[in-house]
Amino acid sequence: MADEIQHLTRAFSGLGGLGVDEPAMVSALAKWRRQPEKLSGFRKSFNGFFKDHGGVIERCEEEYMLHLAAEFSRFKNLMVMWAMHPWERDARLAHHVLHQAHPAAIVVEIACTRTAEELLGARKAYQALFHHSLEEDVAYRARDKPYCGLLVGLVSAYRYEGPRVSEETARAEAKALVAAVKSAGHAAAKLVENDDVVRILTTRSKPHLVETFKHYKEIHGRHIEEDLGHEETLREAALCLATPARYFSEVVAAAVSDGADHHAKEALTRVAVTRADVDMDAIRAAYHEQFGGRLEDAVAGKAHGYYRDALLSLVAGGK
Repeated sequence: MADEIQHLTRAFSGLGGLGVDEPAMVSALAKWRRQPEKLSGFRKSFNGFFKDHGGVIERCEEEYMLHLAAEFSRFKNLMVMWAMHPWERDARLAHHVLHQAHPAAIVVEIACTRTAEELLGARKAYQALFHHSLEEDVAYRARDKPYCGLLVGLVSAYRYEGPRVSEETARAEAKALVAAVKSAGHAAAKLVENDDVVRILTTRSKPHLVETFKHYKEIHGRHIEEDLGHEETLREAALCLATPARYFSEVVAAAVSDGADHHAKEALTRVAVTRADVDMDAIRAAYHEQFGGRLEDAVAGKAHGYYRDALLSLVAGGK
């Protein structure tokens, strides 16, 4: 293990401008799947790139971040994002949304697809890195948006993660959601500000929401995301909470489409890195079901060189 860490450290040293050992980086992607202890050891050993930050995370040095943003390609961005502590990665992704006009969907992803402990860790890292809480930055930066209350509630959540669900409550809340949708009509702002809608989406456990949405379909005859389509943040939250694989397959499909813009293309790196060890198998299955092709083929057809190799190492599965 020590030799592998030293090898990757030498490979990363090229980010300072002396040449990068891309094959070694791609090899690590494939070999270190589901081995967070190796990444932790790598961060601790690479003092020039990562530095202990208050005993909470190993922080990626700002000098390297700025240098990376200015001079390096998607491949180097992917490798640094992959090497980061997951809490720091999420904190920085959220900060980009709030301070660099990146899509708000990224904050929804972080808030709705992480476990309660992972979201809490990201909030701790955000505070340590940026000297503000994530909640206060969201509340301030989104203060003029109708979805502000929803977004603050999502990032502030600490959801129950056990299996117990009250069918009676789920059915009652499905009826409340149907009533809210009918009352709002096509007024998206009215729906996203509805107290019942915000409360249910920001407090209930994910198994509870799956049951609630099932009852919604039985009562109303439509999937809830169809009825939330007029307010994109609501739809993204519902998908991320109940069917994250489907949500991420749609994000990837947009990223590899012919008309993809800069932010859509960036999402390919984000999804590959953040979901590789979580639910990539389910994302591949959802992509095949929704779009009729293999995710690996779609990625290979749009990416090139070592960036393509790195992406395929993350999205193609393997043990």
